[in-house]
Amino acid sequence: MAEAIAFDIAAELIIKLSSRALSQVGLWWNLKHDIHNLKRTVCQIKAVLLDAEEKSVTNNLVKVWLEELKDVLYDADDLLDDFSTEALRKDVSGGNKLTEEVRLFFSTSNQFAYGLKMGRKIRAIKARLASMESEANTFGFIPRDRPTETSFMTKRRQQTHSFEREDDIIGRDDDKAALLKLVLEFQSEENVYVIPIVGFGGLGKTALAQLVFNHEMVKNHFDLTMFACVSDDFDVKVIVANIIKSVTNQAPDQNLEMDQLQKQLRDKIDGKKYLLVLDDIWNDDPEKWSRLKKLLMGGAKGSRIIVTTRSLRVAEITNKCQSHVLKLKGLSPDDASSLFKKIAFEQGYADSTNSVFVEVGKQISERCGGVPLAIRTIAGTLSLKKTANEWHYCK
Repeated sequence: MAEAIAFDIAAELIIKLSSRALSQVGLWWNLKHDIHNLKRTVCQIKAVLLDAEEKSVTNNLVKVWLEELKDVLYDADDLLDDFSTEALRKDVSGGNKLTEEVRLFFSTSNQFAYGLKMGRKIRAIKARLASMESEANTFGFIPRDRPTETSFMTKRRQQTHSFEREDDIIGRDDDKAALLKLVLEFQSEENVYVIPIVGFGGLGKTALAQLVFNHEMVKNHFDLTMFACVSDDFDVKVIVANIIKSVTNQAPDQNLEMDQLQKQLRDKIDGKKYLLVLDDIWNDDPEKWSRLKKLLMGGAKGSRIIVTTRSLRVAEITNKCQSHVLKLKGLSPDDASSLFKKIAFEQGYADSTNSVFVEVGKQISERCGGVPLAIRTIAGTLSLKKTANEWHYCK
């Protein structure tokens, strides 16, 4: 799957469409109505994209629809970039040192022609998006702004802790090596450096963070290691309490005020080289993140914060250097097949040498799109099925 998810692309596009700069462009070229309609259409599509992303794991038609949608969204983004370029040239044209050619370009007639041309392009993009939206209705997507976790995902999230068996993880050797390098070797000018792990639900972001967290070299490298689950509510007070709990194995008194919790946290981390994992962050408000980060800046040089998130925007807020954002992809077909076989045949009910089971298993594994959580869930269910017919039914 592509690194960027459609939800994030649409969100960034809406930000651009809502900007004051683009609003001014709309006034210049009489495109305000077209820009407004485009923004409304993108907002309507964005509302169902989290559901679409999750369904694409097992529905190839949805997966194709998403890839086509991303092409349209990227085209829209390119068009907005064209606007920005022309708007900049128009600003420059107010000076006195322009060539006649540039002055001519921004003459009244040419501005009118440019506005007509760009208006047609906006409407063409909107028509393509409207077509995609109409097709989306056939899939029955559910609008929401947060993932709806299935029972197995909810159970897994509630049980999130800092331990993950290394032999349970397949296909993440390169990602593990990259993360270890950032955690142990990268020299940062900042005392406390943030490393985001980003990818859609079920790819194994938490498992990878747990794997590195428990690595012997990591344990020996840091004075203090902490692991806290954040999830939907980005309540700084709750997060601080969870961090303290991960150190003391005991939740702080709920009646403590925020300043008392801050003092406890600083007593734990100030002057120490620490590793903190903040798991499953959804907050995309830079101010809220900044408030939390300020409380964590007392660590000694070499301290690290690993952030796991499904949102590229969150990753960009926590670390501006995109080369240090670890973007997880789906497992390769071979790794996906290995993981499926390991789980599906571990109970011994199905014959791993039977070509029927092997072929059906291969088809099911491919439908999981390289998503470890989907593979584990379906393979776990099949591990208790004894007949090929039962396996065919799950296909």
